[in-house]
Amino acid sequence: SLVLYLYFFYALDKYTQAVSDPGGPREHKIQRKPKWFDKNVVIENFNQNWRCVVAEDAHEVTENRFMEEKELTGNIALTGEPAGRQIWTSSIETTTAHTTTKDQHDDKQKNYDESLVQEMASGGRRYKGFNPAVNPNSADRIFRAQQIRDYIAAGNEPPKLNKWPKTPSEAAKKGAHFYSMLLTKDGHWAGDYGGPHFLLPGLVIAWYIMGQPEMMLDKEQCALIKHYMITHQQADGGWGMHIESPSTMFGTTMIYVALRLLGVGIDNIVIQRSRAYIKYEGGAIKTASWAKFYLCLLGCMEWEGHNSVPPEMWLLPNWCPFHPGRMWCHARMVYLPMGYLYGSRFVYPQAETDPLISSLRQELYCTPYKSIPWIKTRHMVADTDNYSHIPLIMKIAQNCLARYESWSIFQSFREWVREKGLKFSIDYMAAEDLQTNFIDIGPVNKVFNMISAFHHVDYNLDDPKVVKHMMRIPDYLWVAEDGMKMQGYNGSQAWDTSFAVQAFHESNLLDEFPHVAKSVYKYLERTQILSTHTSQSSPAFEYEADVFRNKYFRHVSQGGWPFSTSAHGWPISDCTGEGLKGVMCLMECDTVRNGIQTKEIPALGEERLGNAINVILTLQNEDGGWATYENNRGYRWYEQLNPSEVFGDIMIDYSYVECSMASLSGLSKFHATYPKHRTKEVQFAIARGREFVKSIQRSDGSWYGSWACCFCYGCWFGIEGLIRAGESKDCPEIKKCCEFLLKHQRPNGGWGEDFTSCYDKDYAANGMEAYGDRGSGVVNTAWALMALSVAEYPNVDAIKKGVRYLMNRQLPSGDWPQEGVAGVFNRACGITYTAYRNVFPIWALGRCAATYGEEALGFTSK
Repeated sequence: SLVLYLYFFYALDKYTQAVSDPGGPREHKIQRKPKWFDKNVVIENFNQNWRCVVAEDAHEVTENRFMEEKELTGNIALTGEPAGRQIWTSSIETTTAHTTTKDQHDDKQKNYDESLVQEMASGGRRYKGFNPAVNPNSADRIFRAQQIRDYIAAGNEPPKLNKWPKTPSEAAKKGAHFYSMLLTKDGHWAGDYGGPHFLLPGLVIAWYIMGQPEMMLDKEQCALIKHYMITHQQADGGWGMHIESPSTMFGTTMIYVALRLLGVGIDNIVIQRSRAYIKYEGGAIKTASWAKFYLCLLGCMEWEGHNSVPPEMWLLPNWCPFHPGRMWCHARMVYLPMGYLYGSRFVYPQAETDPLISSLRQELYCTPYKSIPWIKTRHMVADTDNYSHIPLIMKIAQNCLARYESWSIFQSFREWVREKGLKFSIDYMAAEDLQTNFIDIGPVNKVFNMISAFHHVDYNLDDPKVVKHMMRIPDYLWVAEDGMKMQGYNGSQAWDTSFAVQAFHESNLLDEFPHVAKSVYKYLERTQILSTHTSQSSPAFEYEADVFRNKYFRHVSQGGWPFSTSAHGWPISDCTGEGLKGVMCLMECDTVRNGIQTKEIPALGEERLGNAINVILTLQNEDGGWATYENNRGYRWYEQLNPSEVFGDIMIDYSYVECSMASLSGLSKFHATYPKHRTKEVQFAIARGREFVKSIQRSDGSWYGSWACCFCYGCWFGIEGLIRAGESKDCPEIKKCCEFLLKHQRPNGGWGEDFTSCYDKDYAANGMEAYGDRGSGVVNTAWALMALSVAEYPNVDAIKKGVRYLMNRQLPSGDWPQEGVAGVFNRACGITYTAYRNVFPIWALGRCAATYGEEALGFTSK
């Protein structure tokens, strides 16, 4: 029996897919391509007063707005660290202790040439406005122009447009000079983190359901939102799930409904095209389940048309393998309010009397609304939305739950447990709101939590919880040349800034830009979660106690670094690793060391850094790798229960090569400085992590990148992780990966991929064909060069070509062009990182110059 038992687990391990193996290539690859009308669109009547304000300024603008518009009294102050908060406002006339007055702003405007500002902010685009047919990615021109204006107005010299770098080091320095202009006053780099098309409509639906409060979305914001949606409509009338996606029913249904709620008429040509697309695909009964959920909330679909989301699942004992606390936190925190709203059968209170809802019920379907057999439509989904086919076992489970919901034999039991499940759900959401200072983990659960709070307080918009929710809506909104969008998080501030400062450090540029070094250090010090007086004075700190962490399934937070802001409150393994490395790089430069000695800036000692190490050590999974926010609490077969058709691998927190490299390299850098701190634990964790990185490598030598596009990214993390963990640069895994990269170098010297690499789990055959340069892109090229150079790969000719490519693509300003979407999540959805076009070329050029020497690369400064 023992032999058979051991053989069973040996066979299971040898012949089945490892838990964290992403698999691939996919059998059914994406074939369709997006297509837009070729037209340049300019925002009509754009208010030039729109500005991005940060940190304390952002808090003051929000608090003043709510006090004025709602005439509220009492404590409505925002909580948590202000550092990193970034919001857009058109009300700059108000004089505060932090913001610039309108008159002062106008005085500054006299000191610069606006045409110079616009050229430097253009990202290489020679046309005003926005044309998705050329590139559906914004170049972030409005924000960049603002920062460049302020930089020049303060008396600083911008990069010389007519002076071309002659060496990689000069190119890196010019790139750093340009990027330093974009640094915000609190020391972080901001940027567009939009891309998904299904987020903004969800907010519009919530706004409509809650009575269209102007304090949530005012007329100017609504106009910019409409502009964004209309601008991105494709020629077939639809919208994709994200900006580079071909049209899907998910994106199209959501935006169609949002535009109608925003006042776009039924006969508008945009609406007509969109409705034709929806009808052609079979009507809204064929949209994805998340869209169906929003339709149910609005009253445009009956709840019988959506599969059950029973809140009583939270009452299961923790040891139960089906307990939702075992899910990946993003899925868990979305389905938590979904369960509350489903269990409450929430519907927009005026749905039956609102003529617009009555009209939508007719517009969205191919047959009369009242004749639709809703329970039979639950599993219907268009092919365009069906990335992760719902497995048979899940359909059976959903059918059983449908009977549980409808059969009277279960009614008494169902009502009894549902009441308890609803109570736990609303308590859990309240805890999430306080732990995140009402930001919440992401934009989807932010909207659902807000609607749930609104329902729980009997639709009272003046209730403090509802007000605090609305005060945090601006954290998710971003303005660019394509309009106002909702970001995939409350920004990527800490992540982008941690990478950027390492790029400056490795290019030996931190002391060349002392203001950058000091400002970023202060920002990162304030951004370490629950580590400052301000953050420890917030309600979130109380929830760090074991009793609350256990009750609400939270991992330890104190000492970690977030993806965005300290106030957001969720630490992530790779963000903690990169934040830790960023701080330690800064502590090695003279500017910061002198600032610490003179007490101009605070010291980060072993205790604070050790808290970050504790977060990293405790996040290591059993397989030796690192997941994102938490340890893996489930099993691979959980994906058989994935209820979302549009996303892949969302059910548990897998170990990733990216999270593992960042954690490994953070541990390694810390260990080199503090060798006596938890020595055996750190060394053992590094050894286990190194073996995991090897185990996840694909047979062709590559690593699949789960959080960006895609294999060049994964290969950089894989090689860097092994080397920082002590692996020899001559090891077969590293050599094989370098050969993989060289195989994909393009004739022009660059590398290129688009989001289809992630979607198909296969290297994009034509590279970045649509939005790059002859199939290459600057970001992919930078990642490939960083991987090859850290391995000191001996093929110098390949490095030369890649370096020359990056230098040739650099713009006169020192910027690089905005190309295709760089990020991805959940296998299928692209997301924007405008910072990447600056950070990684600087880093790659600096690293290649330091590794190979500029003469060896064929460059001289003469």
